[in-house]
Amino acid sequence: PPTLQVKNKAPAEVQITAEQLLREAKERELELLPPPPQQKITDVEELNDYKLRKRKTFEDNIRKNRTVISNWIKYAQWEESLKEIQRARSIYERALDVDYRNVTLWLKYAEMEMKNRQVNHARNIWDRAITTLPRVNQFWYKYTYMEEMLGNVAGSRQVFERWMEWQPEEQAWHSYINFELRYKEVDRARTIYERYILFTLLVIVHPDVKNWIKYARFEEKHSYFAHARKVYERAVEFFGEEHMDEHLYVAFAKFEENQKEFERVRVIYKYALDRIPKQEAQNLFKNYTIFEKKFGDRRGIEDIIVSKRRFQYEEEVKANPHNYDAWFDYLRLVESDTDAETVREVYERAIANVPPIQEKRHWKRYIYLWINYALYEELEAKAKRTRQVYQACVELIPHKKFTFAKIWLLYAQFEIRQKNLPLARRALGTSIGKCPKNKLFKGYIELELQLREFDRCRKLYEKFLEFAPENCTSWIKFAELETILGDIDRARAIYELAIGQPRLDMPEVLWKSYIDFEIEQEEYEKTRNLYRRLLQRTQHVKVWISFAQFELSAGREESLSRCRQIYEEANKAMRNCEEKEERVMLLESWRNFEEEFGTDTTKERIDKLMPEKIKKRRKLQAEDGSDAGWEEYYDYIFPEDTANQPNLKLLAMAKLWKKQQQESEAAEMDPDKDIDESES
Repeated sequence: PPTLQVKNKAPAEVQITAEQLLREAKERELELLPPPPQQKITDVEELNDYKLRKRKTFEDNIRKNRTVISNWIKYAQWEESLKEIQRARSIYERALDVDYRNVTLWLKYAEMEMKNRQVNHARNIWDRAITTLPRVNQFWYKYTYMEEMLGNVAGSRQVFERWMEWQPEEQAWHSYINFELRYKEVDRARTIYERYILFTLLVIVHPDVKNWIKYARFEEKHSYFAHARKVYERAVEFFGEEHMDEHLYVAFAKFEENQKEFERVRVIYKYALDRIPKQEAQNLFKNYTIFEKKFGDRRGIEDIIVSKRRFQYEEEVKANPHNYDAWFDYLRLVESDTDAETVREVYERAIANVPPIQEKRHWKRYIYLWINYALYEELEAKAKRTRQVYQACVELIPHKKFTFAKIWLLYAQFEIRQKNLPLARRALGTSIGKCPKNKLFKGYIELELQLREFDRCRKLYEKFLEFAPENCTSWIKFAELETILGDIDRARAIYELAIGQPRLDMPEVLWKSYIDFEIEQEEYEKTRNLYRRLLQRTQHVKVWISFAQFELSAGREESLSRCRQIYEEANKAMRNCEEKEERVMLLESWRNFEEEFGTDTTKERIDKLMPEKIKKRRKLQAEDGSDAGWEEYYDYIFPEDTANQPNLKLLAMAKLWKKQQQESEAAEMDPDKDIDESES
């Protein structure tokens, strides 16, 4: 079709919004329509005419859509209201032909028959309903309730029996049991419970703990305590250890508690706690604790707390046997509250979990299990077992890859406490032979020093220095030992051997110790020679300062001149040093010396040697070579450096130019001041 063209596109004078349209529509809905006029039926002919019209309307609605069950129900209820039961029955039957699975239809049909006291018809309908739809529990409940209301107990029981054949849900069985209990048929109720439990055992329809508990409580409620106990025992046997549930044991224990069988209660709780995982037994622990608080003593309460923690640790070590921290906590617990055999058993279980990888970092925590085991045996048990523990431990450690000096030293200290010195020496000697370590040598030497076996100490030091010639501390200790023993020549020879080693870990400490040794012996010439030899190896500023302070402290007449001479030599030697901060440190030390002991001439001279501190900038580069900006740093310019003289001159000229610029700017800013100055 041709599209219409809007000629006038200008906005209308009166604008109508969407809100206004909605509001007007709502207002029109609220307008009350007049009710239809009431029709009064005065004779039979009008009544028949009314019925004919209504039936025609209902039939038309059904004909339009047969599947709408509500139309059928309205039609049948209208016929029922006119007491046309036969017609209503016919309508329900026609509706069932359309949809026999509709639950509401069956319920309305049966209710109509019951309402009109058509009992046999109602029974017929319920029978058809439970036969057609046996899984609809509502039919069964309504049917049994109707028979019970009619006083037909046998008929109701028969319906329940038919229902149980379909293996219904749990509530159906309990409804049957409650039905028998309402008529005081306890034996029948027990039989139903037995059938129910046996049915669950065979068919595994409802293998749930609560069903057993309900059965037992039923027996307990009717004072059949032996039967109740037997039910609980059967339930424990049925579920076994694979499917244990704390609720069953809590209920069993509470039953025994009500019967004043406290020992049985304790046994039940302990049996369950030993077998149920901790995370599933929180309620069990709680009830056990409450029981012990009510009927137990202090020891019993402590036992349950300990058992709870012990159970927790057992679960942890079972989940991860190499969790050594859990073993430590577990052992600390059992040591405080159990006998020696139990503690020993837990220790044996713990040390059996050897780390799977032969790396020292994996063994560091494990080895403390052995140490704690040995200390426990020594403190609580016998020394013989302690020796066996130490020997087993040192045999287990792979000494070719790594060792633990702590184990060897503890073993030796144990033997010394047992006054068995040969075994202690043998253990330490074996450790040095198998796996020499600095700590082992130091421990062995310390032992022999305490025993005043100095010849053994000398031999051990010799072995130690053969093993680790770079260890400066060992050289120093060896020399100090000889000094204490009064053998100065041996001590000096040891120092000479030490400084002659090609590789040392702390050479500065060794040289300082040698120099202090010569100073203590008042061998000043040898000390000077040592300083000269050291300066041939290193030109470090601290060596020069120490040399100068030594000359100053020598206490002779020429000490000041010698000290000044050392500073002169150091300053000349450090002119080419790249580290200007070290040279500044030397000059500051020299200036402090001159301020205390020098003359005006020497003070003026050292002031002229002091550098000038200036600020500079340098360009930075990132790791990838890109420009990272600029940074400021401080540099030192020494007057003695001839290479820097042009720079100093240029810097002085720049400062003078800047000063002149500032003066000229000040003169331009204040011309009146210049006139006043000229007049004056």
